[in-house]
Amino acid sequence: MAICVPRVVKKSSTALTVPKGHFAVYVGEKQRKRFLIPISYLSQPSFQDLLSQAEEEFGFDHPMGGVTIPCSEDIFIGITSQFRI
Repeated sequence: MAICVPRVVKKSSTALTVPKGHFAVYVGEKQRKRFLIPISYLSQPSFQDLLSQAEEEFGFDHPMGGVTIPCSEDIFIGITSQFRI
């Protein structure tokens, strides 16, 4: 019997490089952290909901220079760890 471990979203280092097939998002309510997200997450309905919330809160002017997801880090990891990609 195999144990299925959910994919964990990687926090990026301070380096500005983003690996091929990924993009950076900023997550957090007060202090934001940068995460590298596989592009395949864009097809997930719950991730699309997060992007809609970002659009409602920030429009297309994101203060961090990248997409900012307006939720806590714990909620973000909880949602994205359920993706089977």
